Amino acid sequence: MTKSAIRIGIVAGEASGDILGAGLIEALRNRLPEAEFVGIGGPQMQEKGCKTLFDMEELSVMGLVEVLSRIRRLLAVRRALVEYFTQHSPDVFVGIDAPDFNLCLEQKLKSHGIPTVHYVSPTVWAWREKRIVKIARATNMVLSLLPFEKAFYDRHQVPCTFVGHTLADAIPLNPDQQAARQSLGLADSDKVLAVLPGSRGGEVQRLLPPFLQTVSLLKQQNPDLKVLIPAASQRRRKQIEAGLRECNIQAIVLDSQSRQAMIAADAVLLASGTASLEAMLCKKPMVVAYKFNWLTYQMGKRMYKPQWFSLPNLLANEELVPELVQHQVVPQHMADKLQPMLEKSDPALIQRFEALHRQLKLGADERAADAIIGVLGMANDAKK
Repeated sequence: MTKSAIRIGIVAGEASGDILGAGLIEALRNRLPEAEFVGIGGPQMQEKGCKTLFDMEELSVMGLVEVLSRIRRLLAVRRALVEYFTQHSPDVFVGIDAPDFNLCLEQKLKSHGIPTVHYVSPTVWAWREKRIVKIARATNMVLSLLPFEKAFYDRHQVPCTFVGHTLADAIPLNPDQQAARQSLGLADSDKVLAVLPGSRGGEVQRLLPPFLQTVSLLKQQNPDLKVLIPAASQRRRKQIEAGLRECNIQAIVLDSQSRQAMIAADAVLLASGTASLEAMLCKKPMVVAYKFNWLTYQMGKRMYKPQWFSLPNLLANEELVPELVQHQVVPQHMADKLQPMLEKSDPALIQRFEALHRQLKLGADERAADAIIGVLGMANDAKK
């Protein structure tokens, strides 16, 4: 197999996967300069040269009930990908997160003799543990971001490589708040809140109203409070701007720039997910919140096992940051938790965040690329 022959299928389902995919593509290109990448990717993956067959927004849906409302389209996209990849067989396929979509796709491709890698472990350690059987059938290798995940896979004898997290490599251990503020036109003396209501349309629809009501309460105590709201896409920007007009609230809406916003902020109010990890790496106190469709929540709360759901708390195995879910996502409650964070920093919390940062700072893009090349090598040896 020559380097020029390498074709890599790759599918990411949301903004966090786009970040991982972009870093992975760059690391693989350093090793395999002639490699081709095709599948589904967002703007960052496309910038690195990934040919995308569908808009990534097609896959950006979360929740049991929410998926059902889009099931026909999701199935159509998956069928089209199976047909494409079986007709234009890649040397390896990498599914990035989006487990309900990607694992089924991986299983079908693997049955056609295509080696598969799943990047970002599904939360099998948290709920639906029996999915480990499906994961074993669907993938040749799982790439995990969190240290406790590999131990779980080892117990079930499923190949897994702990790679750390690309965000931990990209974000300095001591982020420069002053430089971030200057880049956003903010003064050192400003009191700043970053608000991140999510990257999916449904998340923003559910979380933006209570988040903006929280902002309104905080502005009563802090009239000069500067509020930064990064928008994950132009669709989300329009959604956020409409919400601001409806609530008559002033805020600075940014095109992406979530990291700069968090580094510049004194505190962060955000939707649970990768953003909470990024806020931790930016060393920012935060309130993490999430609201599901009612039926999704009723089903999920009976299956979810861990005590915490935010990544900082899961990594620490203790409550470092406040978590609010469903009926707890109340503006006054969130404002009461955020106000002390805006007033005074917590050096002990920052130290804990830094220690967790060091655990994840392992050169994730390079480790993931090495693992995928290892799978390519095993597949090539099997053909001989």
